[in-house]
Amino acid sequence: MEPNVEIRRLLDVMPASGRMTTKIVSKPEQAKVIYASFPQPWNQARPIYINFDLWPRLAKPQRDLLLLQMVSWLTGVKWFKPDIYQGVMLAGLLGGFLEASQSDVVGVAVAGGLSAIAAFRIWRTNKSLESELNADAAAIRIAQRRGYSEAEAAQQLLSAIEAVAKIEGRSGLNFTELIRCQNLRAIAGLSSVGMPESYDK
Repeated sequence: MEPNVEIRRLLDVMPASGRMTTKIVSKPEQAKVIYASFPQPWNQARPIYINFDLWPRLAKPQRDLLLLQMVSWLTGVKWFKPDIYQGVMLAGLLGGFLEASQSDVVGVAVAGGLSAIAAFRIWRTNKSLESELNADAAAIRIAQRRGYSEAEAAQQLLSAIEAVAKIEGRSGLNFTELIRCQNLRAIAGLSSVGMPESYDK
């Protein structure tokens, strides 16, 4: 597989928002088939690393859905949006600067601690199982605009998750992947058992 040709094809599969915020990078030395690190608030670049030596072992629809899921997850991470935790983090940062200008060590510590707690909560929310399930759902919606049916897109993403584990030499799926696969089976009509109530939003 010629990486540049495949990258051009994948860019066509991506939604416009994904093309603006993410970048596909060839990384043959990595053990993972596809990988993206958690995006930091100060870094606008959101690279997706693909091992193009392993990538061809997946069928084209599997590759499409894996990429769409990764793009959906990356673009779904919002550090700055109007909600309580972002407000607390911003207030803590502003308070910290104000207290620092007045040389109030205790005030700086309190404001910094408040910001750190809020930032940790934002990070945890964006790394949660719910964020992965939301990215799966978003990928399926985008795939439907690319000619896939909902059931077909879910089935391709399901088979891609299972295939990647085998390609990477893992003994099985992790907990998050198992929950995602169960949800995708239900969407694809392969199982009557849907999401557990504790995860069903």
